[in-house]
Amino acid sequence: MKTFKLISIQIVEDDALVDIEMEDGLIINKEDENRTWLVEVFTDQKYIPYFQEAYDNDKEIVVQVVITKKENDPAAFKTKVCAVKELKNNHVSILLTGHLTKPRGDYPELLLEHLIEQGLTGEQLLDEFKEKMVSRPKVPVAKKI
Repeated sequence: MKTFKLISIQIVEDDALVDIEMEDGLIINKEDENRTWLVEVFTDQKYIPYFQEAYDNDKEIVVQVVITKKENDPAAFKTKVCAVKELKNNHVSILLTGHLTKPRGDYPELLLEHLIEQGLTGEQLLDEFKEKMVSRPKVPVAKKI
Protein backbone atom coordinates (compact mmCIF):
# COMPACT_ATOMS: atom_id res chain seq x y z
CA MET A 1 0.00 0.00 0.00
CA LYS A 2 1.03 3.57 -0.64
CA THR A 3 -0.33 6.57 1.26
CA PHE A 4 -0.42 10.12 -0.06
CA LYS A 5 -1.46 13.50 1.35
CA LEU A 6 -4.81 14.71 0.03
CA ILE A 7 -4.52 18.37 -0.97
CA SER A 8 -8.04 19.00 -2.27
CA ILE A 9 -11.21 17.19 -3.20
CA GLN A 10 -14.17 18.17 -5.36
CA ILE A 11 -17.36 16.34 -6.26
CA VAL A 12 -18.08 16.22 -9.99
CA GLU A 13 -21.74 17.12 -10.52
CA ASP A 14 -23.19 17.87 -13.95
CA ASP A 15 -19.79 18.80 -15.41
CA ALA A 16 -19.20 21.22 -12.53
CA LEU A 17 -16.95 20.91 -9.50
CA VAL A 18 -18.22 21.29 -5.93
CA ASP A 19 -15.37 22.02 -3.52
CA ILE A 20 -15.31 20.14 -0.23
CA GLU A 21 -13.64 22.31 2.39
CA MET A 22 -11.35 19.96 4.23
CA GLU A 23 -9.23 20.18 7.34
CA ASP A 24 -7.06 17.27 6.32
CA GLY A 25 -7.12 14.11 4.25
CA LEU A 26 -5.23 11.19 2.85
CA ILE A 27 -5.53 8.79 -0.03
CA ILE A 28 -4.28 5.21 -0.07
CA ASN A 29 -3.51 3.07 -3.09
CA LYS A 30 -4.25 -0.41 -1.75
CA GLU A 31 -2.30 -1.92 -4.66
CA ASP A 32 -4.65 -4.90 -4.67
CA GLU A 33 -5.87 -6.96 -7.61
CA ASN A 34 -8.91 -4.67 -7.94
CA ARG A 35 -6.77 -1.48 -8.04
CA THR A 36 -8.75 -0.05 -5.12
CA TRP A 37 -8.10 3.33 -3.54
CA LEU A 38 -9.29 4.65 -0.17
CA VAL A 39 -9.91 8.36 0.37
CA GLU A 40 -10.37 9.79 3.87
CA VAL A 41 -11.49 13.38 4.28
CA PHE A 42 -11.56 15.19 7.62
CA THR A 43 -14.09 18.00 7.18
CA ASP A 44 -16.97 19.98 8.68
CA GLN A 45 -20.19 18.25 9.79
CA LYS A 46 -22.19 20.33 7.30
CA TYR A 47 -21.29 17.67 4.70
CA ILE A 48 -22.88 14.82 6.68
CA PRO A 49 -26.31 14.94 4.95
CA TYR A 50 -24.80 14.68 1.44
CA PHE A 51 -22.46 11.81 2.25
CA GLN A 52 -24.92 10.01 4.53
CA GLU A 53 -27.54 10.06 1.75
CA ALA A 54 -24.97 8.69 -0.71
CA TYR A 55 -24.04 5.96 1.80
CA ASP A 56 -27.68 5.05 2.55
CA ASN A 57 -28.50 4.77 -1.16
CA ASP A 58 -25.24 3.11 -2.24
CA LYS A 59 -24.76 6.03 -4.63
CA GLU A 60 -21.65 6.32 -6.76
CA ILE A 61 -19.85 9.66 -6.44
CA VAL A 62 -17.25 10.89 -8.90
CA VAL A 63 -14.62 12.91 -7.09
CA GLN A 64 -11.62 14.81 -8.35
CA VAL A 65 -8.60 15.00 -6.06
CA VAL A 66 -5.21 16.62 -6.00
CA ILE A 67 -2.55 14.57 -4.26
CA THR A 68 0.74 15.55 -2.58
CA LYS A 69 1.23 19.09 -4.05
CA LYS A 70 -1.32 21.68 -5.18
CA GLU A 71 0.58 21.99 -8.49
CA ASN A 72 -0.16 18.35 -9.39
CA ASP A 73 -2.81 17.60 -11.98
CA PRO A 74 -6.10 16.32 -10.53
CA ALA A 75 -7.15 12.68 -10.70
CA ALA A 76 -10.75 11.46 -10.93
CA PHE A 77 -12.15 8.52 -9.00
CA LYS A 78 -15.49 6.69 -9.06
CA THR A 79 -16.21 6.16 -5.37
CA LYS A 80 -18.77 4.99 -2.86
CA VAL A 81 -19.05 6.09 0.75
CA CYS A 82 -17.86 3.44 3.21
CA ALA A 83 -18.29 5.39 6.44
CA VAL A 84 -19.45 8.71 7.82
CA LYS A 85 -18.14 9.18 11.36
CA GLU A 86 -19.01 12.21 13.45
CA LEU A 87 -16.13 13.56 15.50
CA LYS A 88 -15.71 16.26 18.15
CA ASN A 89 -15.70 19.99 17.40
CA ASN A 90 -18.20 19.80 14.50
CA HIS A 91 -15.97 17.62 12.36
CA VAL A 92 -16.60 14.42 10.45
CA SER A 93 -14.46 11.74 8.85
CA ILE A 94 -15.70 10.59 5.44
CA LEU A 95 -14.24 7.36 4.07
CA LEU A 96 -14.62 6.63 0.35
CA THR A 97 -13.50 3.60 -1.61
CA GLY A 98 -13.15 3.60 -5.35
CA HIS A 99 -11.19 3.28 -8.52
CA LEU A 100 -9.20 5.69 -10.63
CA THR A 101 -11.12 6.58 -13.75
CA LYS A 102 -9.45 6.74 -17.08
CA PRO A 103 -8.60 10.40 -17.54
CA ARG A 104 -10.10 12.18 -20.54
CA GLY A 105 -6.75 13.79 -21.29
CA ASP A 106 -4.01 15.81 -19.71
CA TYR A 107 -4.53 19.26 -18.20
CA PRO A 108 -3.68 21.38 -21.26
CA GLU A 109 -6.13 19.35 -23.37
CA LEU A 110 -8.86 19.62 -20.76
CA LEU A 111 -8.30 23.34 -20.35
CA LEU A 112 -8.41 23.94 -24.09
CA GLU A 113 -11.61 21.91 -24.42
CA HIS A 114 -13.15 23.86 -21.54
CA LEU A 115 -12.27 27.23 -23.11
CA ILE A 116 -13.64 26.18 -26.50
CA GLU A 117 -16.88 25.03 -24.82
CA GLN A 118 -17.11 28.58 -23.41
CA GLY A 119 -17.10 29.88 -26.99
CA LEU A 120 -13.60 31.35 -27.10
CA THR A 121 -11.83 31.46 -30.47
CA GLY A 122 -8.80 33.01 -32.16
CA GLU A 123 -6.63 35.45 -30.23
CA GLN A 124 -9.05 35.49 -27.31
CA LEU A 125 -8.72 31.70 -26.98
CA LEU A 126 -4.93 31.85 -27.22
CA ASP A 127 -4.62 34.66 -24.64
CA GLU A 128 -6.99 32.96 -22.21
CA PHE A 129 -5.22 29.60 -22.66
CA LYS A 130 -1.81 31.14 -21.90
CA GLU A 131 -3.14 32.92 -18.81
CA LYS A 132 -4.94 29.83 -17.49
CA MET A 133 -1.92 27.59 -18.04
CA VAL A 134 -0.13 29.78 -15.50
CA SER A 135 -3.01 30.23 -13.02
CA ARG A 136 -4.19 26.59 -13.47
CA PRO A 137 -7.89 26.90 -12.55
CA LYS A 138 -9.85 23.80 -11.65
CA VAL A 139 -11.23 22.01 -14.71
CA PRO A 140 -13.25 18.79 -14.42
CA VAL A 141 -11.12 15.82 -15.50
CA ALA A 142 -14.10 13.49 -15.73
CA LYS A 143 -17.72 14.00 -16.62
CA LYS A 144 -20.29 12.78 -14.11
CA ILE A 145 -21.03 9.18 -14.96
